[in-house]
Amino acid sequence: MRNKVIITGGPGTGKSTIIKELSSLNYTCMTEISREVTLEARENGIEQFFLTDPLLFSNLLLEKRISQYSESKGLPKATIFFDRGIPDIQAYLNFSKTPHTIDFNRINKVHPYQQIFITPPWKEIYKTDNERYESFEEAVEIHKQISDTYHDLGYHIAEIPFGTPTQRVNFILQNIRN
Repeated sequence: MRNKVIITGGPGTGKSTIIKELSSLNYTCMTEISREVTLEARENGIEQFFLTDPLLFSNLLLEKRISQYSESKGLPKATIFFDRGIPDIQAYLNFSKTPHTIDFNRINKVHPYQQIFITPPWKEIYKTDNERYESFEEAVEIHKQISDTYHDLGYHIAEIPFGTPTQRVNFILQNIRN
């Protein structure tokens, strides 16, 4: 059985840096794909896709995350790290108060993860960019929505302490279940 491990948290908390560090150590990592969806939308003239149409954005993201999850089943390594998981989509819809009919309960039962690590809000490293438009205060609220969503799904969440990328990766590796 594959050990599917999510690295999650609000925006700007170091998730992608941790994934890059894990990848450099030859761990199998599935990268964040919301930036990909955002950049594709920009090429079609939509500047802030999630703000413009959060439901369409979320449906496209869900399709790609399910595809990523399915792809992980055929990978040779036993432990696979994901930069965010399917439940993050539900958390962002909750944050934006977007009504939807997506059956996340069913989807999450069919696509379970074994471990969840969360990066807490960290003001000292937080910055916005072309794809990250949220204020730090909004990032804190998104973190809360993500944490609540995973807890509501019955997951135990391990909080990754502040530190260098190497220290954070070492924390994950010391706490990973194989």
